[in-house]
Amino acid sequence: MAVRFLVSLLLLGAAASSSSTSLATNSTAAPGVGGDNVTTFSFTGFYSAFRGANVTVLGDANIDQGALQITPDSLNDAATYLTNKSGRVLYANAFRLWDGKDNATGYKKVASFSTVFTVNVFRPIGTEPAEGFAFVIAPNADEPPAGSYGGYLGLTNAATDGNATNQIVAVELDTEKQPYDPDDNHVGLNVNSVVSVANTSLKPLGIEISPVDAVKYNVWIDYDGVARRIAVYMAVAGKAKPGREVLAAPLDLGETVAERSYFGFSASTGRKYQLNCVLAWNMTVEKLPFDDDKGKKSLVLGLAIGVPVGLLALVAAAILAYVYVVKRRKMHGDDGSAITGTMIRSLAGGPREFEYRELRKATNNFDEKMKLGQGGYGVVYRGVVVGDHTSPGGAGSTVEVAVKKFSRASTQGQNDFLAELCIINRLRHKHLVRLVGWSHDNGELLLVYEFMPNGSLDQHLFSSAPGRPLLGWELRYNIVKGVASALHYLHDEYDQRVVHRDLKASNIMLDAAFSARLGDFGLARAIETDKTSYMEEVGGGVHGTVGYIAPECFHTEKATRESDVYAFGAVVLEVVCGRRPRCDIDGFHFLVDWVWRLHRDGRALEAVDPRLEGAFDRDQAEGLLLLGLACSHPTPAERPKTPAIQQILLGSVPPPAVPPFKPSFVWPATDGGLDTMTTTAGTSSSQLSLTSASTWSGNFMRGSLSHALQQSASDSLP
Repeated sequence: MAVRFLVSLLLLGAAASSSSTSLATNSTAAPGVGGDNVTTFSFTGFYSAFRGANVTVLGDANIDQGALQITPDSLNDAATYLTNKSGRVLYANAFRLWDGKDNATGYKKVASFSTVFTVNVFRPIGTEPAEGFAFVIAPNADEPPAGSYGGYLGLTNAATDGNATNQIVAVELDTEKQPYDPDDNHVGLNVNSVVSVANTSLKPLGIEISPVDAVKYNVWIDYDGVARRIAVYMAVAGKAKPGREVLAAPLDLGETVAERSYFGFSASTGRKYQLNCVLAWNMTVEKLPFDDDKGKKSLVLGLAIGVPVGLLALVAAAILAYVYVVKRRKMHGDDGSAITGTMIRSLAGGPREFEYRELRKATNNFDEKMKLGQGGYGVVYRGVVVGDHTSPGGAGSTVEVAVKKFSRASTQGQNDFLAELCIINRLRHKHLVRLVGWSHDNGELLLVYEFMPNGSLDQHLFSSAPGRPLLGWELRYNIVKGVASALHYLHDEYDQRVVHRDLKASNIMLDAAFSARLGDFGLARAIETDKTSYMEEVGGGVHGTVGYIAPECFHTEKATRESDVYAFGAVVLEVVCGRRPRCDIDGFHFLVDWVWRLHRDGRALEAVDPRLEGAFDRDQAEGLLLLGLACSHPTPAERPKTPAIQQILLGSVPPPAVPPFKPSFVWPATDGGLDTMTTTAGTSSSQLSLTSASTWSGNFMRGSLSHALQQSASDSLP
């Protein structure tokens, strides 16, 4: 089994080398270098060493006091050093934000992005608010135009304001009322001009950009390249992303900005002045390939045609070498670390390799205080490592990570480790947790992931920790959409179908902007595109967590896309209701049964989390409840596919029709309900029909359920 498994990894690695999807993990590389779906960078502070390497500092801007000073931060004479200034700070690399027209649709493909930054607009004691600050998309990294001080925010000047050739889009936080402004405390969307195309006064929302006593704010900006829509959110630093935007407006970047553009900040002062400081910045941008990638693809095609024999010879040689080393191990008792390490390094575009001592130091010798979670596959620790050239802060920066230490040092443990690494190494999606690196020294198996500062979804839904804010409705809805997007990528967009097998709230992580990131691929398996299911070859049994396991899995012991959708349905109900899938309520032992009863009685909205105190969108809530029930249908074929799920969540199609009574669970399905090629021996000779809403999920197949309960404790990480 081990030989066959590792040979499969070699073949996957060989296939990956000719794939159009890059395996590079460089999160700050210029877009188009490889085929990653997104580029992400994160700054928790700013230092002078970043100038020129990570950010471009222009005009009167500076880096000082651990922050970007977009306008001067000085105690010198104000008339000389603080008034009539303008500055910009831009991320060092340009991003391709739109592509030529798609031959199928006739429309340009426009990149989506999400960003969150912490800003402090400070006015010295005794002074008035002055001018403003803006997040900007600029066509180049040039100096601010001459005369761009005062009301021009470092964006335009009297001669150029309003010109389409500016190719500038900005989200302004304006603190000085000009004749074209609604007031002196508003957020605006600017397109090629400082006269906003849309704006919102912040006073009714209780937000003052530049109060007497300085306040740090987090500003979130989400741009949907498909919907051509921008949304801006704002809250005091330390608080969760609000459920409602302060500004939302249509915006087509494909018709506005340069194809290659820069992200950053711009600000100005006039006769009055204030300090405009950016303290932290996190950003995720969808990647679009550069034109020269076509040449690269041609080169890959040429190589694929020209060297198949050499590649097969290389794979064969690696297999023979592996068999030789395995035999040598059996004869001499050699450590398997070298074998596993060699296998990992053979994967094209493999992630960064860490030394064990580096990760031990990063986690304070795997201190219990650094523990983030624990499961059957091992323990996850929080740590801080020194960044390399692929890190957002560059070489020498500090990077927070989550280190997963596998507890199984056996052959099975190595197989688990390699399976997870092989799958996650090739996945690229903005709603998946990103793999940073790995280590396999002295038999210790470690994977290193990006750190998610807001923990897991279940912590926010169920933890009563003091100071943890309740997740608002819009935040919950966006989390569900993010998970659906990730699942659609795994099932239908990736070059292989991937079944996650352990989708649950504790495996849904939340980044700094409370955006969902699906993680923990310890149980995930890739299946060939012409297959429909994955069956555990060693050990058997039902893998996953009770409450999220589809009923047919207790019979087939197979994982399918339909069983993943069932788990997604459990998550949807969990998010809406604020209750765990397995809970005792009104005589029911499972949440889905209780919600179905309320749906039957026309009282479905009574299931919504009472802690929201009615602060939710009734139409959206009803739609999510219906979607959750549809995904929880006992018959696999009746569950919606991920493309339909996405359309429902986007409002493109209405919620699915759900019968008032929960259908009986029948196995084998009489209508070919399970999307599998075969069924497990012994299940095809009889049918099991259970009509009680709670019976099938609580009482049937006690032996399998008992096994699943054990697996839920040993095979899943929280």
